[in-house]
Amino acid sequence: MSTSAASSNQPSLGNLPEWNLTDLYPAIDAPAFAADLDRALSLSAAFSGDYAGKLDGLLRGASASADLGEAVRQYEAIEDLIGRLASYASLVYAGDTTDPVRAKFYGDTQDKLTTASTSLLFFALELNRLDDALLAQAAADEPLARWKPWLDDLAKDKPYQLDDAIEKLFVEKSVTGRNAWNRLYDETLASLRFDVRGERLTLEETLNKLQEPDAALRKDASEALAKVFTENARVFTLITNTLAKDKEISDRWRGFRDIADSRHLANRVEREVVEALSDAVRAAYPRLSHRYYRLKARWLGKDALESWDRNAPLPETDNRVIGWDEARDTVLGAYAGFSPRMADIAREFFDKSWIDAPARPGKAPGAFAHPTVPSAHPYVLLNYLGKPRDVMTLAHELGHGVHQVLAAPQGALLAPTPLTLAETASVFGEMLTFRKILGATDDPVQRKVLLAGKVEDMINTVVRQIAFYQFERKVHTARREGELTTGQINDLWLSVQGESLGPAIRLNPGYETFWTYIPHFIHTPFYVYAYAFGDCLVNSLYGIYQNASEGFVEKYFALLSAGGSKGYRELLAPFGLDAGDPAFWQYGLNVIDGFITELEKLEA
Repeated sequence: MSTSAASSNQPSLGNLPEWNLTDLYPAIDAPAFAADLDRALSLSAAFSGDYAGKLDGLLRGASASADLGEAVRQYEAIEDLIGRLASYASLVYAGDTTDPVRAKFYGDTQDKLTTASTSLLFFALELNRLDDALLAQAAADEPLARWKPWLDDLAKDKPYQLDDAIEKLFVEKSVTGRNAWNRLYDETLASLRFDVRGERLTLEETLNKLQEPDAALRKDASEALAKVFTENARVFTLITNTLAKDKEISDRWRGFRDIADSRHLANRVEREVVEALSDAVRAAYPRLSHRYYRLKARWLGKDALESWDRNAPLPETDNRVIGWDEARDTVLGAYAGFSPRMADIAREFFDKSWIDAPARPGKAPGAFAHPTVPSAHPYVLLNYLGKPRDVMTLAHELGHGVHQVLAAPQGALLAPTPLTLAETASVFGEMLTFRKILGATDDPVQRKVLLAGKVEDMINTVVRQIAFYQFERKVHTARREGELTTGQINDLWLSVQGESLGPAIRLNPGYETFWTYIPHFIHTPFYVYAYAFGDCLVNSLYGIYQNASEGFVEKYFALLSAGGSKGYRELLAPFGLDAGDPAFWQYGLNVIDGFITELEKLEA
């Protein structure tokens, strides 16, 4: 593993790994990449020539299951190839979104892959026009039976499917439409620099200052963020308005009734389930976030927290930098305590350079686990700065990575997991790591610090994400009445933040612009509720695990290995859980409530 320049400036972090993308392609100018790109285009065009307009005839033939099964097999292979190319271009670009060479490579690759995808577009549309009874009969037998879950999922899109020509236009225009605005957002955010006490810092480095023990430094960082966000608000407002309108146009043409219905459909979850979750969390604000932040204000000797104090460390916190080796050993140890198999899979990410850890200028902010394609393996991106939350982020993203590795044998069409379950393994990985650390701690002061950190993480995952969901609902609803000014969006942001955080936090001047740096609003509208879904679900799962439920580990691995081949209700049934029951969410919220109660007792 290589050591970055960033890590040499912070020796206490140790040798931070950078990913090795050669398992996908050797370089952006590698002949293998160019050859595969040409092959993707030619295979897609040939597939269209072979099958477009002919699926009904295959279905009514004597060997319908074999013939349609062969078509799906070829389609899946092409999708895997396209996914490999797209993943490589995306990961190269994420390494430095401000590099014009990488940006051009990413853009050119997107253009050509859009052409390939356009050639394949007919396939799903035509499958959804086939006779349902005949298709079900063919899918009852192999080889087509293998892809029946995919066909069933595909059928759920049928009511919102448009004419082929319009669908083709939507795909082709995405390059100059939504994808272009996404790219503008990414490049703008990555290019921003924030002046904090004479240092010009990236977004990740500046956000990291909000976790420093020095309150004056936190304030300076917050004000630097607000200043730059305000200076760039015109661009972020235009991007937000454009994408919200773009979504409204698409939703209107497709016939979606609610602004979030397209996301619910993609997640294969009912609107009523999401609204039950949202309502339960909002009703719990007073006993969770409001109550905790009052407690934290007392710990910090204040009547109320400033907005930059929300993630401040407690006075008793050990503020040492956590080196990379310690973070790795902590997470792998926690995973091994649950299952040696889980630790073995996670260890591959370290041993085989599947992780890019340093914070670098131009690098994509935040963290993610990219599944790439089943014929390859996932990669993890971090911006590791040695904070306790960075260790939890490592545990979170490795949970995704383990999930993606386990689901890969399902193939390119069935491996992807709907967002309802996509955050399960990641949040479970965090919980394992937290419980491992907490269990090894006897000192009551450190136990308080650990519990407080976990409560804050859970509030950020549940309360904050549902507040984000409500903010998106307000923005998209208001946008249908006309273009929004920066001031209007700021006001919507403050309204949901005030409701969710409560009176113990002052929303200081400048905080109204902090919506600008949340990438989920841009890339994946209404994604955010998946975090709350995952956290509450994991609380229930972990409760079952703690009670020594027989065969839990095996059932948990079966859940992850299923990928997208089963719905969330079917996957949770072996655990006796029903996320469709409104009462289900109370268990997860009660876990957070219980942690806060324990903190109150420790204070007493």
